[in-house]
Amino acid sequence: MDVLRRIICILGAITLALAAPALADPGDIAAASRGVVRVVLIQYDGGAARLVSHGTGFAIAPDLVVTNAHVVEDLRSSDGIVAGVVPSEGRGGYAATIAAYSPQRDLALLKLKPGASLNALTLFSGAPTDGEDVYAAGYPGNVDMAEGLSMGDLVSPQAAVKTRGYVSAGRSSRAFDTILHTAPIGSGNSGGPLLDACGRVLGVNSFGTVSENTTDSAFYFAISMRELSAFLQEAGVSPHVSGAPCTSLADLDRADAARGAEDQARLAATAEARKAAQAEFAAKAQHDAELQILSERDNGLALAAVLLVAAVAAGAAAFAFLQRGKQRELRIAGGAAGVLALAAVAVWLLRPPLSLIDERAKDIIAETRARAEASPAADASAPAPESPQKLVCVLDPQRSRVTVSDVTDVPLSWAPGGCVNGRTQYGLAGDGWSRVLVPQGEATISVTRFDPDRHEYTVERYLMGLDAMTAARAARAKLSAPACGGVDEAAARALGEAQGAIRALLPAEPNERLRYTCKPAP
Repeated sequence: MDVLRRIICILGAITLALAAPALADPGDIAAASRGVVRVVLIQYDGGAARLVSHGTGFAIAPDLVVTNAHVVEDLRSSDGIVAGVVPSEGRGGYAATIAAYSPQRDLALLKLKPGASLNALTLFSGAPTDGEDVYAAGYPGNVDMAEGLSMGDLVSPQAAVKTRGYVSAGRSSRAFDTILHTAPIGSGNSGGPLLDACGRVLGVNSFGTVSENTTDSAFYFAISMRELSAFLQEAGVSPHVSGAPCTSLADLDRADAARGAEDQARLAATAEARKAAQAEFAAKAQHDAELQILSERDNGLALAAVLLVAAVAAGAAAFAFLQRGKQRELRIAGGAAGVLALAAVAVWLLRPPLSLIDERAKDIIAETRARAEASPAADASAPAPESPQKLVCVLDPQRSRVTVSDVTDVPLSWAPGGCVNGRTQYGLAGDGWSRVLVPQGEATISVTRFDPDRHEYTVERYLMGLDAMTAARAARAKLSAPACGGVDEAAARALGEAQGAIRALLPAEPNERLRYTCKPAP
């Protein structure tokens, strides 16, 4: 029966794995783990330092760390013990004191000494779903032991250990609200974050199941966001929170590809319709020209006939005057007859030829286009080509992946030549207009793009490690961007090429992609 039970569990796990969508981006988990810290308690006795215990925590602000209450319990109950926080990157740690403590929820908040600068994690305000992928990040002691780490190693920056599992909804501990999951944690993981597939905090890992039977499956409990939010609110702390759904970049790329195919089909249909309309218009112009030419020829023929009849009448009168011997009247009538006859011949000869139909049709088309272009309704309200366009850009959630950013409308002023908001010069490259932003105080690189034809603004953010940010800042220091405005295409392309040195340092995929649709500002 035990063998059968294990087979059933394995099959169930495989089924669950196949059913769960593969939304996780390793870059998101890696970025979040850089905000995970080791919490150490050290006791000094006669100048000698002794490691009392250690656990895990995570930053919710550059100088604030959440952990379990039981991790720092000795700090409150024993003298001579100090707490330290060791980040995953850098050269050293930070001294910390307890800012808030709740043994009822098994939560504690540590305040770091001035000068601390940790990568704060984002909390997810929604509820985890049953079977959802989750990730634990922390510092399990059994890994430290297997590596043979010394006390000096434990107080030096090291990467957090990351494990994966699934949420098993519907069960909670009775002491406080928890999330039951299968992402393995060990002694030392206490206080570390339980992350969703976008690297946002779902809960705080606290404890696991205990069994004397080695064949039993292991399960773990994380303190829920409900408990953590209440704890932080009581402590007067407002962390960064996001409730946006976790969408994979692969899903967005597929949707964009499908949307692009639809756009191409729509453009092709529009072009075909325009071509058909032009052909119909040309045929109508040809028909109108033919009617005009035929009408003019008929009018010429009729006029020539009238003139010819008049010439005959004048000739008859002249003949009558000749027989009567009236020389003066004869000359007048004869002259009139000749003039009328010549006029009839001239009118006949000057009728428009049928070969003029095609040229007349072209004249009709040109005249119609000239009237349309001269129409005041066309673009009277559009800004002059050299005037900046003042726009308001609104996020398109269907085309965006939001993991850590706050979503607000973006005012944007775009001037020809790539000057944005009158102060930031964009570079021109094969993918259009863009600017790479490498801040000094954040571990985030942003690539912003604007498509002036589609009025589409895009922001891609990369959450970088310490070494990668250092390399990017060095590359940025070598880049000399021209002053905003008055930049010709050659200078804009030179800036776009120079930015390529920074973009070459970026990961293959961003952690966030925000797409905005821009419209004229009211």
